[in-house]
Amino acid sequence: MAERLASSASLLPSAASPSSSTRRAAVASGLRLRPSPSRFSQAARRARGGGGAAGVVPRLRVVRCMAASEAAQLKSAREDIKEILKTTYCHPILVRLGWHDSGTYDKSIEEWPQRGGADGSLRFDPELSHGANAGLTNALKLIQPIKDKYPGITYADLFQLASATSIEEAGGPKLPMKYGRVDITAPEQCPPEGRLPDAGPRIPAEHLRDVFYRMGLDDKEIVALSGAHTLGRSRPDRSGWGKPETKYTKDGPGEPGGQSWTAEWLKFDNSYFKDIKEKRDQELLVLPTDAALFDDPSFKVYAEKYAEDQGAFFKDYAEAHAKLSNLGAKFDPPEGFSLDDDKRAAATDEKPVADPAPTDATNGTGPQPEPFVAAKYSYKKRELSDTMKQKIRAEYEGLGGSPNKPMKSNYFLNIMIVIAGLAFLTSLVGN
Repeated sequence: MAERLASSASLLPSAASPSSSTRRAAVASGLRLRPSPSRFSQAARRARGGGGAAGVVPRLRVVRCMAASEAAQLKSAREDIKEILKTTYCHPILVRLGWHDSGTYDKSIEEWPQRGGADGSLRFDPELSHGANAGLTNALKLIQPIKDKYPGITYADLFQLASATSIEEAGGPKLPMKYGRVDITAPEQCPPEGRLPDAGPRIPAEHLRDVFYRMGLDDKEIVALSGAHTLGRSRPDRSGWGKPETKYTKDGPGEPGGQSWTAEWLKFDNSYFKDIKEKRDQELLVLPTDAALFDDPSFKVYAEKYAEDQGAFFKDYAEAHAKLSNLGAKFDPPEGFSLDDDKRAAATDEKPVADPAPTDATNGTGPQPEPFVAAKYSYKKRELSDTMKQKIRAEYEGLGGSPNKPMKSNYFLNIMIVIAGLAFLTSLVGN
């Protein structure tokens, strides 16, 4: 995942990231490489007490970060993300942003936020400066204006919303996402470095299992998620992997350069598995962890299946992506919520009401009044709410009726109605 989906936005300069040789030289000389503080971390430090009226800014900042996201603002943010995708072709790096925020989860740790996962921690310098996150400053620059525009959503939700929207807009499956993730509030809550996958480990298959099993994922989910490499490029100045450019990347779209896993690297399909299996194009990137999908017997079962059946790949990928996006998250409300709930409301069919059985009070003789069932009188055969049932019952009983017996007849009123009817008939005959 460290090198996954490395793309850049065409409207932004590349983020400076020290190469591995530079890092080694710095360590040898006793220097510690650290990128300049981003404005995301500077804002966090101000929220913890730097500047402004005493106590005012920190208190407002913390309350907003810990609040659950608002569904209406998330829907609007999703539309803004779609517009960004149309002009910057940043699908891959936004997918990577969501993955790297949630991919730090450790299932053996119960406490939040120590367990890592999708909690918005990637916006802080301590985590953003991890080697596996090289280049993700560009992704944060892209979506920060959206966060500023919609303060009622959390970073944790925004990262996952951007990731899921990018997959769907690139032609991928509809993802069963839920929202309501709570943000961490300070850099000290970031997870330690080393929880994300390495692209070139000594034993690739074993490394993949070590990392993904720690998150609670299985072999099928590992292979399905690897299929997201159908999007994006790897850049040697960020990850140390890939060519500076190929015939597929030299002209963009977006900022030119890098080496892609597939020829159409902005289209989400199953070509990643096909290309690895066929091994016919040297211009395409195959990392050691990619090759392991067809070398390892257990992984190969799923890789072969996805190469032949895109529908099966889409189904398994959608489930695995949604699961990854929820790892370690703390939801408010606890069950989370979907942005598509309003489209899934199903009508409740009316159930037939049986005639009541005779009761002992009447010794089984004579017709019995039908019990009052409000649903029988409802529109379009849908069950009425309890409040409406109580209102109808109260009005019915106010006129003298009850659920157990018919309303009493008003004999005087009946006589007056008969007399009025006879008088009307008499006038008609006289005319």
